[in-house]
Amino acid sequence: HCNFEFDLCGWKQDENDNFNWHLRTSSTAKLGTGPATDHTLQEPSGHYIFIKSSFFQLPGQKARISSPLLSRKNKNCKVCEVVVIIFYYHMYGAHIGSLIIYQRTTLKHEKILLNLTGNQGNFWQRKALTLSGDGEEDFQVVFEGIAGEGPKDGIALDDLTFSREC
Repeated sequence: HCNFEFDLCGWKQDENDNFNWHLRTSSTAKLGTGPATDHTLQEPSGHYIFIKSSFFQLPGQKARISSPLLSRKNKNCKVCEVVVIIFYYHMYGAHIGSLIIYQRTTLKHEKILLNLTGNQGNFWQRKALTLSGDGEEDFQVVFEGIAGEGPKDGIALDDLTFSREC
């Protein structure tokens, strides 16, 4: 589980992208960009990760962050039948870009699990995704934010949780 209150919890910025996800609070945000509070604490001082469109990013440029390597064969769960990731997202703005979630194998094969584009509303939304696989190959989950055209538009993520078994 990662609520981003202290750090990125082992999530890593991808190197093959154009810019990074940033750890921040709503109290440090400029008016009109991002959520009013984080999801965990429901307070402006709570942390989440965020990307926003700006003059520094061109529309279509990507920021990617990936989970630690996960194994269905770890000693705590033997072979997990079903692995789920639950997370909260906030995508608000007239010209917002996209949020794409991938499952990436150790051989770098990527499968799209979810593709959200455009304004999703000015509130935190919960999503649960089932991670596929035959239990043999280790994998990661990758969140890719794609910059939109609006300078105040942004995408935020909070409370990323993998199913307890693994």
